[in-house]
Amino acid sequence: MEQLQRATRANWMYPPIDGWTVDQVEELYLPYDTDWELIDGRIVTYSDTSWWHNHVRDELYIALRTALRRPYTVGMSRWTEINNRTAVSPDLVVFDHRGLDIHTLVATPVANVALVVEVHSPCSHAADRHLRPGLFAEAGIGLFWRVERGEDAVPEIHEHQLDPSTGRYGEATRHTSTLKTHVPFPIEVDLRSLIDF
Repeated sequence: MEQLQRATRANWMYPPIDGWTVDQVEELYLPYDTDWELIDGRIVTYSDTSWWHNHVRDELYIALRTALRRPYTVGMSRWTEINNRTAVSPDLVVFDHRGLDIHTLVATPVANVALVVEVHSPCSHAADRHLRPGLFAEAGIGLFWRVERGEDAVPEIHEHQLDPSTGRYGEATRHTSTLKTHVPFPIEVDLRSLIDF
C-alpha cells in the first residue's frame, strides 16, 4: 500500500484519461508546500503569494469575523467543492455552517457558500479575474469579491452579485476607500486599515 501511495504521489501530474476526481486527489498526498486546486479534473498549482496579498487577506478575514452574523462563519483558503471534478480554494469563504461538522469538514459544500473572496495575485491573474468567477457564478454562489491592489497599495474591492436571470455576476460595485455593504451581512471597513500596521 505504501509503495502504491509513493508511486501515486510521484505521478500526480499525470492524471487518468478522464481526469482526477476530488476523492482521488484526497488520496494523492500532494506536497505540503504546493498550493493547488482541481479544475475539471486537472490539478493546477500556484506559486507563493506576496506579503501584500497575505496581509490583506488576513486583515479582511479579521474584519469579516468581527462583522459575522449567524448562521455564517468564515474560512481562509478552504477547499470549496464545486463538483466531483472541480474543487477550488478561494482566499476567503463565508458560508452557512448549519448542518455541517466544521471540525471535520475537508471541503465546504458549494450549496452552503454565501460569499467568496479572491485577493488578486500576479501568479493567478487570469484565474482571479475570469476562471474562478465563472466557476463561482455557474455554481450559484451569490456574492463574489475581487480584491485588487490600488493606489498607494490600498486595496480596492470589486463587489459582484449574482444575477439569477443570467447566471452571471453583474457589474461590480467598486469600493476604493471604504467597503460598505449589507450582504451577506452588514460590514464597513476602512480599506487603508487593511495595510496599516
